[in-house]
Amino acid sequence: MTRNLILTGGLHHSFEAASETLRSALDAVGFASDITTDIHTGLSWLDDGHYDLLTVYALRFPMLAERFANDRALWAVTLGDTDTRRIEAHLQRGGGILALHTAAISFDDWPRWREIVGAGWTWGTSYHPPHGPVSVRMTASQHPITRGLPAFGFDEEAYSKMDLVPGIDALATVQASVQDSDSPCLWARDVGQGRVVYDALGHDSASIDQPTHKRILQRAALWAIRSSDAELAAC
Repeated sequence: MTRNLILTGGLHHSFEAASETLRSALDAVGFASDITTDIHTGLSWLDDGHYDLLTVYALRFPMLAERFANDRALWAVTLGDTDTRRIEAHLQRGGGILALHTAAISFDDWPRWREIVGAGWTWGTSYHPPHGPVSVRMTASQHPITRGLPAFGFDEEAYSKMDLVPGIDALATVQASVQDSDSPCLWARDVGQGRVVYDALGHDSASIDQPTHKRILQRAALWAIRSSDAELAAC
């Protein structure tokens, strides 16, 4: 089995249930996933190199603003040098990263994380409309992750006006309403010796279980570990 480490937990999301849903989706394509909310301990598990994929499905950051005071003790995370070296070493070994939804908000005390993910959340600028109906459209019909997949709609948070790194080529976009412009919501990139996929969708279990989105997630995980195009197409 291919090994996957899921780092999770945080505010305003049912991460415990959704992480189990994600585990089931990836199990169906050959992954064995370990799940933890202990970010520092989880990253230490990367040291022996037996994880092929690191999945960050979490809303974990220093939470310094006063509005987070009541939740800081439970969910705040500040990455240390050892933590960041472990992530970098995972990539340099050729490991994959799947960054999902709130991963773009997480670890904002480490600027390199934005470069790895391909985008960051800018407080006061980035936003999402209320959770509700969105439309997702594929914009790269020949990429192995999105090839042959239809547009689809479901209930989700459509992240908008994130701070994207230069050169991002979106594989899909999301639109919350006809009044909103499309926002990039999926991309896949080589970072160092590794591969990284960011999927801005994934608010809850229902999002992960939506049939087309589930296929995207399965293909994204496989692409990140350099599976063949044929293996992705079989999803």
